[in-house]
Amino acid sequence: MKNKVRHVLGISGGKDSAALAIYLFEKYPQLDIEYYTCDTGKELTETYQLIENLEAYLGKKIKRLVSAEESHEDPFDHFLKLYGGYLPSSVSRWCTRKLKLDPFEEWVGDDPVISYVGIRGDEDREGYISTKPNIQSIFPFRKNIWSEDVMTKLFTNSNIPKLIEWYKQTSSSKLDRILNLVQEPVTPKFLRATKVQALLDLDTEAFNEVVFQFLQTTAYPLSQIKQFPLIDNNDVLVRDDIFRILKDSGVGVPQYYEKISFEHNGQKGEYARSRSGCFFCFYQQKIEWIWLYEQHPELYKKAMEYEKDGYTWMQDESLADLIQPERMAGIKEDYIKKTNRLNDNKKSPYLVDILDEAEGEGCASCFI
Repeated sequence: MKNKVRHVLGISGGKDSAALAIYLFEKYPQLDIEYYTCDTGKELTETYQLIENLEAYLGKKIKRLVSAEESHEDPFDHFLKLYGGYLPSSVSRWCTRKLKLDPFEEWVGDDPVISYVGIRGDEDREGYISTKPNIQSIFPFRKNIWSEDVMTKLFTNSNIPKLIEWYKQTSSSKLDRILNLVQEPVTPKFLRATKVQALLDLDTEAFNEVVFQFLQTTAYPLSQIKQFPLIDNNDVLVRDDIFRILKDSGVGVPQYYEKISFEHNGQKGEYARSRSGCFFCFYQQKIEWIWLYEQHPELYKKAMEYEKDGYTWMQDESLADLIQPERMAGIKEDYIKKTNRLNDNKKSPYLVDILDEAEGEGCASCFI
């Protein structure tokens, strides 16, 4: 007997995953979603507060997944010791695997799983896709809710006859135009991504129906479901929608996104944190490290204590060097200049709206 398909959603402590939980709860209450969070033991207090707020709103507990649960140390400290004090970095993200992915994959086991991921419609990234065949990712905020691996398998030229057959079973009013497009083979001059986008633009719901028909012929978890409510979804949610959902629901925006004013050489600046994740995350920008130092000095001190035996959070600078008066002044001055240039076109109360490029960096497993 096959296991029941599970619907799961990871809460990172960030805005997007929290908004996705609210969005799906409101729009698709028929989905029995299991919520989880991977607790590293090194999160900001605001992250735990967001989780509590979500639990109250959803009326359901968010499962805490903890690596090395038998250890007397926090998960991060446990694995740091195993790695001989080697701090994680962009080129060796052992924290992602050990503290996030491994506990998640152990929790779901071999059950067929639909994993809902909060990547927005204004982002150009895929996020974490498990290599386990029993885990399938869905992206409700995007026009294309399907993962890249599904697109690659479906939109091969050998599948054109089947695509035609499946599209003819839809009730699309644009069928003639769609079929002309479907029959055009993918070539180096007509890329798969171009074809997919054109079909989505013509009729998103028909596109979803066809993908779902294809999935019925595969071993993906959705092959075990005869109806999937998100097929009718044609919403595209962007950053402003995320903040609106959080505010309107009463769950609230995590406080670390709120700008805090500072002054440097008579000039005013504003800083905050642009992401969730551990307080010492190595993907932070240097202005965010200064934010941590000035707003949470006790956490900055703890982060400094991890830097020893030649291991530092940043490749080019230690945290002790970063907070030298001249260095801090230079970082703030450069940051004010940068934000002044960008502020002319982007008016928002959130730092994350000013530093878009920072948000795209890092590990989707932590920050979605």
